[in-house]
Amino acid sequence: MARRTTMEIAERLLGRRDFLKTAGGAAFLPSVLTMQAHGQTTGALSHTAKSTMPANNRINIGVIGMGWQGPSNTQAFLALEDCHVLAACDVDKNHLDAAVKLINDAYGTQDCKGYHDYRELLASPEIDAVMIAVPDHWHEIVATAAARHKKDIYSEKPLAHTIAEQQCIVGAARENEVIWQMGSWQRSSPIFHKAAEIVRNGLIGTVTRVEVGLPGENSNYDHIREETAAKLAAAGLKGELEQIVPGTKAWDLLVSEPPPELDYETWVGPSRMEPYMKARSHKCWRLNYNTGGGKLLDWIGHHGDIAHWGLNFDNTGPLEVEGSGNLPPRNAVWNTGQHYRFELKYPGGVTMIIAGGDPGIKMGTKWIGSEGWVWVDRDGFDVSNPDLKRGKYLPRELRKVKLYTSDNHQQNFLDCIRTRQSTVTPVEVGHHSAIPGHLCTIAMLTGRKIRWDAKEEKIVGDAEASKLTTRDYRAPWKMSV
Repeated sequence: MARRTTMEIAERLLGRRDFLKTAGGAAFLPSVLTMQAHGQTTGALSHTAKSTMPANNRINIGVIGMGWQGPSNTQAFLALEDCHVLAACDVDKNHLDAAVKLINDAYGTQDCKGYHDYRELLASPEIDAVMIAVPDHWHEIVATAAARHKKDIYSEKPLAHTIAEQQCIVGAARENEVIWQMGSWQRSSPIFHKAAEIVRNGLIGTVTRVEVGLPGENSNYDHIREETAAKLAAAGLKGELEQIVPGTKAWDLLVSEPPPELDYETWVGPSRMEPYMKARSHKCWRLNYNTGGGKLLDWIGHHGDIAHWGLNFDNTGPLEVEGSGNLPPRNAVWNTGQHYRFELKYPGGVTMIIAGGDPGIKMGTKWIGSEGWVWVDRDGFDVSNPDLKRGKYLPRELRKVKLYTSDNHQQNFLDCIRTRQSTVTPVEVGHHSAIPGHLCTIAMLTGRKIRWDAKEEKIVGDAEASKLTTRDYRAPWKMSV
């Protein structure tokens, strides 16, 4: 199937009969098409249950993965007038029922269709685009399938569970010319935009060091630590989730049958089958390398992504990665590294420090240059030159380099579906933003310095480490090479 042109998208949205009434379709094109292709985007449109925009002019969206981030993303799309969330998919019946209710309540209808199997949702010709918020170990399979069905994609970070899977996704997205928006929403936030523009415009001189501060401690999702401790105490046992391993009474106590609403066989999917534990299921999956990448991979697509943006590193990567972290036993319930610190060497003499739980590295992104510094986080913004603190965006006269401006991440995705122009966080950005996190994880697991060929996208001179850029798939699932 050929790439959908702007006119083809327009024809689908208005309907062929109305489309043919216009002069080649040009007269009806949405006003968004008159905007700058790579510049400013419109703000979010107000959502009402009964939209004033004709239903056949809205972009139909299906949402896949409705456990945690999925509902938040869906609510953001529900608030936008020029899209219609038409379908939801999840392998947990409780999550799916809640999602369908959320969507139907928002529109005041019963039109949302629920799916257990993402493949059935993707096969629907009514769906123009999908939002993907499944666990990391499912990203590659769902995203490549969506691309091959010509669905435009809004996907959560990191791009995938391994570098090889990311490469498959990039290939599928390019081949099928889909519009892609990574869930790295900080690029649509004014303070992150301003901080990155300060760096890109040389206002702190030549940058030689950037510090990326990420969370170090494992999160206590839904008070799972207290729940686990209480369960163990009732049996006269103790233990931390980072230390409980197979063959112990504590492990046996935490193993249970999956809840009836969860299709656990499908949830595990391509990953290694492990006995069900609540502490490794919803939300907590990110704290075990079988399904997630720990806090490091969970956050690298945010603050690491912003570091790349400011340094103009969206299409490159580090040369060397070295560091360590506090690794639990590989077979522990939670086995991802905590309290980590890595040093990455980039082209041009730039050193990046990526750290979690390090008192010397502040949460957020800090660039240090020859003439000053700038720091940004969700809770604030600071810069060595107090004159640069004023204003929401950098003053026009200082913006010799103008970064892509988006003030609403979901709206930017919808606008780009119509224009067929790049989003603020396309698939290549998501790929290169996550690679440092994957390489840091490999350095931590092997205990060795990793040398990376950014052009060829491969580890140099270390066959054992190279194996960790991919993983085996559990049958019948296969990587989409």
